[in-house]
Amino acid sequence: MSYVYLNGDFLEQDKAFVSVLDRGFLLGDGIYEVIPAFNGKLFRLEQHLQRLQNSLDAIHLVNPLQNNEWENVLRQIVEKNGRGNLSIYLQITRGVAARDHTFPENTHPTVYIMSNPITPVKDKIRTGVSAITKDDPRWQHCHIKTISLLANVLLKQEAAQQGREEAILIKDNLLTEGAASNIFIVKDGCIKTPAKSQYILGGITRDLIVELAHINQINCIETAITKTDLFAADEIWLSSSTKEILAVTQLNEQTIGSGLPGPMWQKMTRIYQKFKASLK
Repeated sequence: MSYVYLNGDFLEQDKAFVSVLDRGFLLGDGIYEVIPAFNGKLFRLEQHLQRLQNSLDAIHLVNPLQNNEWENVLRQIVEKNGRGNLSIYLQITRGVAARDHTFPENTHPTVYIMSNPITPVKDKIRTGVSAITKDDPRWQHCHIKTISLLANVLLKQEAAQQGREEAILIKDNLLTEGAASNIFIVKDGCIKTPAKSQYILGGITRDLIVELAHINQINCIETAITKTDLFAADEIWLSSSTKEILAVTQLNEQTIGSGLPGPMWQKMTRIYQKFKASLK
């Protein structure tokens, strides 16, 4: 039985209910965060909580808990759900109020946390994955981790219907990100990823890859990447907190590199896994 946290209580998942007047349900008025736990230990918690705070600030919502309180609640969720490798989903909405576009007064945020096992992706790691490119139709505040994800859902679904792992998004001829991931390319030994902007959700894994590359003296830059650059890349990667780093070996109908995960991907994956193993 899975346990969740809802507004101060730990409950069995099928006992947790939210009001139909919750603004998250009616208006998508809320934000979320996804935090991985590996071997029962929360990964990059400080960075995830900072991004959570950034999203709350962006939608003018007061953080309902202090960082030490978040850590305590999240650790209990991990313990109650058997430790192991878990994806922790945390959502905060503006709460229950009469439906109105303007902010209500004197409401209490709805706080919900659940967990799911992280699904192994061994085959995808070994062979790489395929992706499609799509025009990026989303709004100008993609840096906010909002629960209003319909555009991403439609893009991801289109990729899935074509048997692809991801939709890689292009806006005004520039690479932004994936529907549910950040994107890297490798060209002539240099790792490149789009610089952060309002069109990109700055991923925690993305930032860690950049950090580890610099620590290990690997050439890595945050820069504008054109659609032409994307298709001319020696390697293309997807990154996310739960899938970590996946190589894209086919984009649309084009094979990328040798058609298998490339040497820079293998190098960075070893570095990334070594970093994970070093954490206590």
